[in-house]
Amino acid sequence: MLEVYRSSGLGRRRPIADTGRMAAMVRNANLFITCRIDGELVGIARSISDFSYVTYLSDIAVSRAHQRSGIGRALMDATQKEAPQAKIVLLSAPAAADYYPHLGFTRHNSAWVLNP
Repeated sequence: MLEVYRSSGLGRRRPIADTGRMAAMVRNANLFITCRIDGELVGIARSISDFSYVTYLSDIAVSRAHQRSGIGRALMDATQKEAPQAKIVLLSAPAAADYYPHLGFTRHNSAWVLNP
């Protein structure tokens, strides 16, 4: 899993050196979807959802070698399928901000972040 984070580029924005914290992130997510090709983990969608109103898609990561192949879209579709009535909310990495509008996402200008 850590290699997917590293390879995707998302590892720069996640505490991948702290394996205990990364394990807790996965353990405490209540919706975790993966993509494997020939047994190799190549994609991850990690979310927290109430399965009714909102799903917070906190991580979507696809290994660099498999980006632009539809895996990210498939992970989002699978996430939405698990909670079809819930809207999906995500915070985009700056480099990926132009990716989401063509998938039907709309920009929301009133998101706020309070860091620990």
